[in-house]
Amino acid sequence: MKILALSDIHGDRKFMQRMAQKGVDEKVDLVILAGDLADHQGNVEGLVGPFKEKGLEVAVLPGNHEGMGEVGFLVDKYGAKNLHGYTMQKGEIGIFGCGYGDIGVHQLNDDQFFKTLKEAHSKLHDVTKTIMVTHVQPSDTIISLVFPGSTGVRKAVEQFQPDIHICGHIHETHGIEEMIGKTRVINVGKTGKIIEL
Repeated sequence: MKILALSDIHGDRKFMQRMAQKGVDEKVDLVILAGDLADHQGNVEGLVGPFKEKGLEVAVLPGNHEGMGEVGFLVDKYGAKNLHGYTMQKGEIGIFGCGYGDIGVHQLNDDQFFKTLKEAHSKLHDVTKTIMVTHVQPSDTIISLVFPGSTGVRKAVEQFQPDIHICGHIHETHGIEEMIGKTRVINVGKTGKIIEL
């Protein structure tokens, strides 16, 4: 399975057109948008459409710059899959997630991050590998050197041991990968990342 994962787009529609073409060129099976898609007016129009026009499947969760209203719009208009508190399965790979940030209008506390991830993870069955997607980064990592990150997300990584944890949120550490136990943690950021599993 091949995934194109992105976050922190902040309304850059031309960039999303280029990423949609990259998704086609790389023959990805899924595009994951890990939050902060909206521009500074809260508009998410034109950010998922380029992928759907090219026949790519898209999963999305909210960051701290958009809420469930905007995600609901993307689900209804483009058929994107909402990962906030939900799961999806691609073959034997289970994907679960929790959106929002730890600052701003759209935020959760550490207990809420963990509870949402735990509930979503409990819905996975008959999978051999898992991917956890959040907008906010786990605490006590290289990725969280600039901002502290979430202890709730860290607890979820340690307890559920997903094969891959995709996050974003911290622009300064985008592109950094590290390991927490057996979990490969990736701040995909706006540059995006092709992930194969």
